[in-house]
Amino acid sequence: MISAPLDFLGINYYTPSVVRDAPYRDADPFSRMADDNRFDGVGMPEARHTAMDWPVAPHTQHELLVGPRERYGNALPPVHITENGSAEHDVLTSDGAVHDAERISYLDGHLRSVAAAIADGVDVRGYYVWSLLDNFEWAYGYSKRFGLVYVDYATQRRVPKDSFHWYRALIAAQS
Repeated sequence: MISAPLDFLGINYYTPSVVRDAPYRDADPFSRMADDNRFDGVGMPEARHTAMDWPVAPHTQHELLVGPRERYGNALPPVHITENGSAEHDVLTSDGAVHDAERISYLDGHLRSVAAAIADGVDVRGYYVWSLLDNFEWAYGYSKRFGLVYVDYATQRRVPKDSFHWYRALIAAQS
């Protein structure tokens, strides 16, 4: 069953991670983690960082998409970016809006990298922003906001952020 052809390849992409062959930090094999050999954002001190302290480097998403295409050619199934987004320091302002220009810049850069990968022959069939709503982030609870819509957790009021309006306009322009 595992050898069945794939319908598509789903990629969750937020930030680059460099993995290297290195000794584990923990000598106890039962305490080791995959993160022992992972170094996020290595060599990118000049990059803007999100609220998760992740470097923003859209070109690395392009490299991730083009690399398998170059390696596997037509054997690579269609690709979907199943998650892509950024946590930012979102604040509901006195004008009743959330001005998240950093998220717009992040999404714009990453969508451009997808477009460049398509131009380079990668069969990208879908792109999904993470997330529509601010939500519970598994490692940080409600302290990190990824959504295009701000959620006031105390009242459950929802406020579309500037990125929501930008993304909606971008989609409408493609129709």
